[in-house]
Amino acid sequence: MTVKFMSLASGSSGNCYYLATDSTAILVDAGIGIRTIKKVFKERMLNLEEIQAVLVTHDHADHIKAVGHLGEKHGIPVYTTPEIHEGMKHSYCMTERLSPERTRFIRKEETFSVGDFTITCFEVPHDGTDNVGYCITAGDKTFSFLTDIGHITPTASRFIQQADYLILEANYDDSMLQMGPYPQHLKERIAGPNGHMSNHEMADYLSHHFPQRLKHLWLCHLSKDNNHPELAFKTVELAFRQENIIVGKDVEVTPLKRTTPSEMYILE
Repeated sequence: MTVKFMSLASGSSGNCYYLATDSTAILVDAGIGIRTIKKVFKERMLNLEEIQAVLVTHDHADHIKAVGHLGEKHGIPVYTTPEIHEGMKHSYCMTERLSPERTRFIRKEETFSVGDFTITCFEVPHDGTDNVGYCITAGDKTFSFLTDIGHITPTASRFIQQADYLILEANYDDSMLQMGPYPQHLKERIAGPNGHMSNHEMADYLSHHFPQRLKHLWLCHLSKDNNHPELAFKTVELAFRQENIIVGKDVEVTPLKRTTPSEMYILE
């Protein structure tokens, strides 16, 4: 089964990911403007009306900005936990509230299906109202999405290990964060166990717990002020090399762009 993957945006300003087979298309998060989503879809000759589900990871603005519009104006069901749905109801950026007809409640580690996709959400440590990652399988291909995560828990590790294709946060470089302009309380929040994951922490974990089936790693949710794509890539490349994992041979590694779409990856 051929699967297509594209990041529309990945960063602290907004996150949205597209995943599709020949007959099923879904979005993971919709934290960018609806006009931007429509523009990207038009440019890539995609049809927004073919989206069958939006999966939401948590209720922060950079993950839910267009969720209400997609649900109410385009009739797309929105799947997430009851707690995240409740958090979205009270979010300032949800200008269009989801009706019960568009609301789908899911539970952590209970598997459900949308067309060709088999989907399981799971707990991740972050500081939203509730926070999940997604493990999504189509045919013999498994994707794991962990876009905002403070540290790797045993649960997160279990779903990372299942991945052929992994979208994992590399939010900040430790030195850039500590030397940067953010106030101390924000630095502590970002670096805390329920904040975000650094390049080094992510790379150290993966280099020592490399998933046996992993073919491609996409580095997501890079910070505008505390990271650079090349720095994130080099951190991973070096950590992998120290464990005799060669980027470009054993695994592909790609930092995702913060505010512009990636290429469309066609995975045969």
